[in-house]
Amino acid sequence: MPSSRDDNRKGIIHIVNFTLEIDKEITRAQQARQRGNEGQARVCARRAAGIAVREHLKRKGAPSSSPSAIDLLNLIKDDPILSPELKLIASHLTLRVNEEFKLPVKVDLIAEAKVFCEELLK
Repeated sequence: MPSSRDDNRKGIIHIVNFTLEIDKEITRAQQARQRGNEGQARVCARRAAGIAVREHLKRKGAPSSSPSAIDLLNLIKDDPILSPELKLIASHLTLRVNEEFKLPVKVDLIAEAKVFCEELLK
């Protein structure tokens, strides 16, 4: 029979896994920006936020099977428990680019994704 110590290890491993995945996506976003690939930076920032949303929903007992960060962000931005700041960030992360491949607002999605992930998973 597994001990509570084994359960604790599994819990710690899970926390480490999703936080590592978020960190990897943020790092990839920063690297893409440094290479001048803002489109890839946006994608990675969204993926980091999607990982956080998936974990948040799992903690609430409502896990999502959607692999799409956009779907997850659209789902959570209507959550009445979410702060206005996090709803705004989720909205920014789901914005479409214009014909010039620019966002319609001036925001740093990497910085916003970091805040979003940290606040959502407190």
